[in-house]
Formats: sequence, structure tokens, C-alpha cells
Amino acid sequence: MSDVSFTLEEKQVLALLGRNGAGKTSTLKCIARAEELELKGGEIYLQGESMHDKRGFQASRAGIQLVPEDRRIIPGLTVEENLTLAQVAEPVGWELERIYHHFPRLAERRRQEAVTMSGGEQQMLAVARGLARDIKLLLLDEPYEGLAPTIVREIEGIVEQIREAGITTIIVEQNALAVLKYSDRAVILDTGAVVYDGPAKEVLENEDLRNRYLAI
Repeated sequence: MSDVSFTLEEKQVLALLGRNGAGKTSTLKCIARAEELELKGGEIYLQGESMHDKRGFQASRAGIQLVPEDRRIIPGLTVEENLTLAQVAEPVGWELERIYHHFPRLAERRRQEAVTMSGGEQQMLAVARGLARDIKLLLLDEPYEGLAPTIVREIEGIVEQIREAGITTIIVEQNALAVLKYSDRAVILDTGAVVYDGPAKEVLENEDLRNRYLAI
């Protein structure tokens, strides 16, 4: 990536889009300081505080929570144990009661070993685990990947609840039309550079733009 720069206002939902290999997941990992990816001249700020000089655990404590594509559910632990483990270190986010209110399926499965759940249920857990931490910026990487259409609709409902809760969110998703529906803004990457930064509605309405950079 050589020319990726954008800003996000508090409580906005931003769709980060582009073809495979455009640099979307790498951008999320850089923001979250995941795997301590090296920035060459880049800067990242969260509410005025520099993040580019932080390690992953420091970015998490500052309020950046990444829900990775592979979900990283901890085997051998129940649903509730996965959630409570996320709250071992301060500061914590949503309490269990609030999580179970928004994720009733997880409340039903709380005593079940998490890795034995369906893919959609594990995705719900991955999102809920992010919310269990103190959160200022939620990063969702391919939340619909590999899920059946009926489960996608359930995850869409959860993302809409996150939006209504006023949680600032960046979503990377190949299903661009689905994520654009409830996004305020869209950023499109092409070969590691920003080629569009503007209202999500404009991408939905501009067929030429979608064909050129998203092949839809």
C-alpha cells in the first residue's frame, strides 16, 4: 500500500471496498496494529491519539477492536468463557447481559463449546467478543464470508444494531451491495491506493464506478 489515507467521523459506518488483493485487510490490520505491521511513513490517529507507534495490545486498550476473518474462536472454551476471557483486562465494554440481549442465539449457546457452533454463530461470537472490550472503533473483516444467505441476514441485523448503538465501524466485505446499504461512507481501494472516498449512496447509484473497481 502506498497511498491510503482517509478519515472517519465518530459514529459513522465506513465500507472499505475493493477487489481481492487491493489492500483492504492489510489496512485493517495496520489500524489495529495487528501482527505489529510496520508502517513506512504512515500515521494513524484515534481521537487525536497516535496509534502508529503502538503495539497491538496497546491499540486494543485504546479502544480499537478487530474482528478478523478467521474469527479466532478459542477451542476448549464455552461461548461464555470466550466472552469473559475478553474482559479479563481493563477496560471492559458491554456486560454479558447486554451482549446476550443483542445476541440471543449466544445466550442459548452460552454453555456450549464455542468451536462446535455453526459458522454463523461463531461469527456472532467473534463480533460480540469485540464488543465485550471497551470500544471506540470496530473493525470487521469479511463478516459475511462463507455464510448462508439466511445467516448473512442475521449478521446484517447485528451490524445494524451496532450502527444504532453509535459504534464507529469500518467494514471490509466482498458483498459490497449488502454492506453499502447501511454505511455512511465508502472508501474503495485499487492496488493499494484510494480511488474513491465519498458517500456510500453514490457508489450504490453509480454503476460505472462499481463496474470499474468492484466488478458488480
